[in-house]
Amino acid sequence: MTLLLNCNDLEKAHGARVLFKGVSFGISKNDKIGLIGPNGAGKSTLLRILSGEDSADSGTLAAKKYLRTSLVPQISSYPSDPILDVIVNAISKDNHNPQHVRLSQAETILSKLGFTDFYQNAHALSGGWKKRLDLAKALINAPELLLLDEPTNHLDVEGIQWLGNFLKKENSLAFVVTSHDRYFLQKVATKMIELNPHYPNGIFACDGSYEEFLVKREEFLNYQLECEQALKTKSGSEQEWLRRSPKARTTKSRARIQEAGRLLDELTELRSRNKRSTAKIDFETSDRQTKKLLVAKNISKKMGDRLLFSHLDLTLTPGLRLGIVGANGTGKTTLLKVLAGQLEPDQGTIKSADDLKIVYFDQHRQLLRDDISLKEALCPNGDTVFYRGKNIHVNSWAKRFLFEPWRLTLPIKQLSGGERARIGIAKLMLQPADLLFLDEPTNDLDIETLETLEESLSEFPGAVVLITHDLALLDGVTNAILGLGILGENPLLADYSQWEDFVQERQIKAVEPLPELKAAPKPKEATAPKKLSWAEQKEMEQMESAILKVEAEMTELENQAEAYSASQSDNIHELQEIYRKLGEAQEKLDQLFHRWQELETRK
Repeated sequence: MTLLLNCNDLEKAHGARVLFKGVSFGISKNDKIGLIGPNGAGKSTLLRILSGEDSADSGTLAAKKYLRTSLVPQISSYPSDPILDVIVNAISKDNHNPQHVRLSQAETILSKLGFTDFYQNAHALSGGWKKRLDLAKALINAPELLLLDEPTNHLDVEGIQWLGNFLKKENSLAFVVTSHDRYFLQKVATKMIELNPHYPNGIFACDGSYEEFLVKREEFLNYQLECEQALKTKSGSEQEWLRRSPKARTTKSRARIQEAGRLLDELTELRSRNKRSTAKIDFETSDRQTKKLLVAKNISKKMGDRLLFSHLDLTLTPGLRLGIVGANGTGKTTLLKVLAGQLEPDQGTIKSADDLKIVYFDQHRQLLRDDISLKEALCPNGDTVFYRGKNIHVNSWAKRFLFEPWRLTLPIKQLSGGERARIGIAKLMLQPADLLFLDEPTNDLDIETLETLEESLSEFPGAVVLITHDLALLDGVTNAILGLGILGENPLLADYSQWEDFVQERQIKAVEPLPELKAAPKPKEATAPKKLSWAEQKEMEQMESAILKVEAEMTELENQAEAYSASQSDNIHELQEIYRKLGEAQEKLDQLFHRWQELETRK
């Protein structure tokens, strides 16, 4: 397989802090690489080095001649220009095609990524569509290697699923993606790399999916522990020999003394690598015994002319861990703020238990100022924090969240997004709580911290209301799901898979202005499903061949789209017609699968 890029012994430091050293790996054509590692390990920095936007302090980076590389950053901003202009301006200066061809190329890539209005304001796009525009900018110059830095941050679940499907379809494109979303990594990656000082040379790489990587990593770490134990036994006997003060009179004695020193150095290094630290997240509770913490009755809320939710009843009790789901713009954060008392409902009542202690985590982390130090952020008053009835020195408190004491004087603006997220969680832990409202707490957190957060939330005795696009965390923590985005219905379900089934059964409609809030229709009584008729039995027998036929049509349309792109034709209407037919075929395929499932349940 063609080698696109090779890294050898890369090292990079920020000031006195070494991010990574001794890092070596290669990227070949068609590689689909997931890059993970703890916050502050240098993942974003490594991507910038691979893209050429930054350079390593030492080591070599050898790339294939004329390698085309594009980087999709975590955060991007756009002027108030038409999206077509944004993409045309992103076309490489090496592209000497006439203007009408460049316009056609820009329209083609925008169509491929789902845009239909090429003159909409780039600045006004939602977070999910800005990420698509980021991809369009990256893909317009036909890169051989695409680098994506936390592309799932701030996307809703539907956006993450779209991105995963898009990357899976790009068979000819090699990419490296950093992400903390475990389900997303499992879907798109066929090779995993972890950047972490716990490994020799700071890196562990293996072929296979994320789940296969977890198994291989566990085997390696266990092997490394066994090596430490064997080395400890062997060095013990050598230390005993050294205590007898042997004289280095002979070449053999001198060699043994040198070997003993080497063994001790190797043991020290292995102990350092095997010493693993994770953030200690444990929310403080008020030990309240109240059965009902908060009761919402018949609440409704509009934003402007848009009705977000109506006639919603909800009771929060100790032990309830509720996930709020729905597409962007359906009112998830608004509902959280209404329940927390930060916004008033337009209709209905909310009653809280006496002296209810609420802790609210803001997805935008508005409480963190850039001009203060890490110490001031963790411990704003003096040198100690008061946690669970006792004072803890700021040095010990910082270590609990994986900050070395020497870093306490650093300004917040020098910390990574994940490190800022850990500070936010540290501040929450100092507040006794009956009820936790968490709005996207997973953004920027590394996977180890996510797993610790998941464990802590699962053990929290109060109530938790959670908004997250991380399906692994949602499945691991919640015991109930509230769905938003379907007019007149706010289903309370057991898990996210039930919400997906619910959505498939109903067409989600855009929320339209209403003159007044209307009562939700009463649900119809469930009736037992009827047996399959003779015609339905025949329909089911022919279902598989019908599905295969539609899939073949879609493959042909995809081939036509690729051939059109390769021809660089300037007839954009032809391409749009192909994508229209492709959309119709996909809708027909979804209907067939839904009908098959419906018939299957009635067999």
